[in-house]
Amino acid sequence: MSKIGKIAVKDRDPVSSLQDFLKTLLEKAVVEAVLVQQRLPMNNAVMPALVTETEKLGWADPLAPAFPLNSARMLSRLTRKSLDAPIAAVMRPCEIRAFVELVKLKQASTDNVVLISADCLGAYANTDYAKVGALAPGAQSTLSFHKNIAAGKGTATEDADISSACKSCEHPVAPMADINIGLLGTDIEQSLLLIANTPKGEKLLDDLGVAEEDVALENRQKALEALIGEREAWRDKMFERTSEAVSDVEKLMNYLSNCVNCYNCRVACPVCYCRECVFTTDVFDHEPAQYMRWAKRRGALKMPTDTVFYHLTRLAHMSAACVGCGQCSNACPNDVPVMELFRTIAGGVQTSFDYCAGASLEEEPPLSVFHEKEFSEVTGGID
Repeated sequence: MSKIGKIAVKDRDPVSSLQDFLKTLLEKAVVEAVLVQQRLPMNNAVMPALVTETEKLGWADPLAPAFPLNSARMLSRLTRKSLDAPIAAVMRPCEIRAFVELVKLKQASTDNVVLISADCLGAYANTDYAKVGALAPGAQSTLSFHKNIAAGKGTATEDADISSACKSCEHPVAPMADINIGLLGTDIEQSLLLIANTPKGEKLLDDLGVAEEDVALENRQKALEALIGEREAWRDKMFERTSEAVSDVEKLMNYLSNCVNCYNCRVACPVCYCRECVFTTDVFDHEPAQYMRWAKRRGALKMPTDTVFYHLTRLAHMSAACVGCGQCSNACPNDVPVMELFRTIAGGVQTSFDYCAGASLEEEPPLSVFHEKEFSEVTGGID
């Protein structure tokens, strides 16, 4: 049984109460820095920040329905080499799953890091959050978002709804987090749950002097099951639509026809970690005569070239590690539904290997280990 504590919410403001909780981490020297979503005072935008001064946490907003980038890559940069000082990272479940994949790929480390995650009710795409976040100053847009959900009004506004990635995400809670901040099944204007999943998480609560609470979790479990059921249904319909949309080469080319080879999706992907991408090397810097030969052979040559090959290569590399965060689509300037394609293919790949990306540090990534009995339907069950 996990150790469970509570954060008492003051003035019906869970954001301010979470800020106080994070400030306590620094005040009691439990950690020396906090990586958390931070409001930028100049334009109400939200971006990750590494905070070392308690007063700066007055801008923290970990519950904001904004997801400008997957901060797993930021935490990877902080932990690739040993950290002398402990830090806390407040991240969405998909960010923690991406970080776990990076740890397994030897690109990051969990040493001296406490992972904290709030139940995720979804986030808007960057362009949509610019509209939604502008409707209310500061954290008021965050409070409005959660109040609408609690009142049964959902996440849609006249201008926007949460992203397709969030609607299809069946992992709204991060079991790999050291501490879960419980929102589901709870009146978040009264209290927030602190659920320690690991010894590291339990130690943090002990260091903070958080009293253990006898909390009934039936309402939380019901709310979690209902949310997962809703998202799985949306995901399965998305898989069906996308599979039909890319069911042959011609359809796939049409699906990706608006791609301009900007490679934003590669840059935004938290688990696309190669230091040098083959698509930015001379391999794909074709000679002018080559373009002319292709054009003469076909009569017309779509420019830029290699767009389909680029996405197929990324799929081959990333489908086993994809956590479905949706940052690939978030970064696309031409609204190519990259996330839908990658999640659909990743769903099949990960099911085939009985693997869930980012669910466990102990589970080796597919193709990195040999299993004698693997794919017996292909090998014929040879002993």
